[in-house]
Amino acid sequence: MSVERTLAIIKPDAVAAGAAGKILTRVEQAGFKILALKMIRMSFDDAAGFYAVHSARPFFKSLCTFMTQGPCIPMVLEGGNAIARWRDLMGATDPAKAAAGTIRKDFAASIEANAVHGSDATTTAAFEIAYFFSARELQ
Repeated sequence: MSVERTLAIIKPDAVAAGAAGKILTRVEQAGFKILALKMIRMSFDDAAGFYAVHSARPFFKSLCTFMTQGPCIPMVLEGGNAIARWRDLMGATDPAKAAAGTIRKDFAASIEANAVHGSDATTTAAFEIAYFFSARELQ
């Protein structure tokens, strides 16, 4: 099992609902090492840069607006097969289709307000981690 790093974000809906602590508990119980974590409030430009890969999609503007509605908590997780394991713990993007016991099944309200984000590949993780954290913050 290769040790990987992935970016996870507790999104503004989950922070506003007071679910951040419960989500962090699940992260730790799943055996991830939290290398870095901070609470931020993204501007629209911050969100647009982060989600630039989706800029041509019809949901892009509403996604950026959603991500700026309140604070969020980006963090870097490390562990064996961290990307796939975090995605499994998050559950399906649509909480109605997410498996029981996943974060999105338990804390998400909709496809857009889906509580958490996770990188989908090693190249994506590298970009996303560097978007929020400097090398100094990951020492």
